[in-house]
Amino acid sequence: MSTLKIPDLPDDESSRLTTLNALNILDTEPEERFDRLTRIAKRLFDVPIALVSLVDENRQWFKSCIGLNVRQTDRNISFCGHAILGDGIFIIPNALKDERFADNPLVIDEPHIRFYAGCPISVPDGHKMGTLCIIDRKPRQLSQEDLELLQDLANMVGQELAALQMATLDELTGIANRRGFTL
Repeated sequence: MSTLKIPDLPDDESSRLTTLNALNILDTEPEERFDRLTRIAKRLFDVPIALVSLVDENRQWFKSCIGLNVRQTDRNISFCGHAILGDGIFIIPNALKDERFADNPLVIDEPHIRFYAGCPISVPDGHKMGTLCIIDRKPRQLSQEDLELLQDLANMVGQELAALQMATLDELTGIANRRGFTL
């Protein structure tokens, strides 16, 4: 019997998705400003996979993807879908020993996730768009200093999203400006 835990929806899901879609970032090309932060996370934490994951209605889409050969996965099996529900870093030290994830296809099959740490990425209005996450194929723990560093990197990703939001929305009306239509 499967014990896979499908992520719940945030209370603000409708407005969160509206904000995410207004960013006009989904399904866009990779950008160095995001790739740089995932490369730093990968090296800093010595993990094989680091992602900037944006949680859409039915999928998690990777704006930056270092160490993984896919650009999206189903939201129902995503770890990041769980991570955006809280305010702090969502950590799974050993996915095989966590009944919510032990039979998850991302654990059983490629990429064989054992360790996951995802820090929610928020925009200025408080909505959580996704996560900066690090993934390992072996169980592990993070120190308090590691947690603080991961939070700092996630805050930097959030600042990049905020800059994008400011560049695409008219400050007064909140409606997409020309850049919002041409991205």
